[in-house]
Amino acid sequence: MPQRPLALFAMRAENPPRLFPPGALARLRASVDIDPALVAEDFRDPRVRDALAGAEILITGWGSPPVDDAALRAAPRLRAVLHAAGSVKSLLTPGCWERGLLVSSAADANALPVAEYTLGMIMLAGKNLFAARDGYRAARTFAPAEIIPDIGNFGRRIGVVGASRIGRRLIELLRPFDFRVSLADPYVDAAGAAALGVTLRDLDDLLRTSDIVTVHAPATPETYKLIGRRELALLGDGTVLVNTARGSLVDTPALVAELRTGRVSAVLDVTDPEPLPPDSPLFDLPNAFLTPHLAGSQGNELRRLGLCVVDEVERLLRGVPLAHRVDRAELERAA
Repeated sequence: MPQRPLALFAMRAENPPRLFPPGALARLRASVDIDPALVAEDFRDPRVRDALAGAEILITGWGSPPVDDAALRAAPRLRAVLHAAGSVKSLLTPGCWERGLLVSSAADANALPVAEYTLGMIMLAGKNLFAARDGYRAARTFAPAEIIPDIGNFGRRIGVVGASRIGRRLIELLRPFDFRVSLADPYVDAAGAAALGVTLRDLDDLLRTSDIVTVHAPATPETYKLIGRRELALLGDGTVLVNTARGSLVDTPALVAELRTGRVSAVLDVTDPEPLPPDSPLFDLPNAFLTPHLAGSQGNELRRLGLCVVDEVERLLRGVPLAHRVDRAELERAA
């Protein structure tokens, strides 16, 4: 590649400053020739097509149009797609792989805030903090010397569904604490689980034996409504279900029915559908804690994604392997 190859942003126009604040942008522009004012939201735009004609690197993000056959024809020199976000499934088309493009994703960087959010929710759920907050708010008093039974995080059994990037990062974050962690993942064997420091279980066993179940499997046809009526019935009384993966992994009507019994609780950052209709009972059930899909990178966390791409650009130009290269074969069962 030339010393300063031409690069092009492809994402929503408001995102480059969020991903690449001045310091990161300066590093990027030291490596590539890129115009931060030209952002491709539509590859058919005449100015964008002119830039595509010479672009060797496409820096994509949320809002990027798909890199389809028309875009590839307009970009004969394109060699790499570096994605400043998570999944590239909806971005890449078969022609990208046939061209032999190098593809990188900041999915590992985006996994960290999701794992951090999940860790926080696990810690709070172990203290039954959501119900305690509501009880204190309603009573406006509490007994200062009271010891509350059946709460706490010592020896709490955590069941992780899916050894995805986020699932593995969460397992790392759980390690310093006094949790007992189990994993259900059909692609992990006993040796892999031992390397992660977790107990491997099948899904049913994990659901039966966990105090907190956290879902991190990818959204695929095989995982659609992975947690349904039968699976929810396996949860023990008092179990908390945490979902920061995709709403489609949990059968929403079945979850509502189970929550209405009062047996279990749920922390949901994602739902199906998303957003929920305003009249969804999940908004009013006291044992459902909802957040608006904010576990992933937000605010200043976007800078981590941009820095990941800058690092990849610098590796590319040094001729060393990309640290976060996307493999087509693995993409089929990834998030």
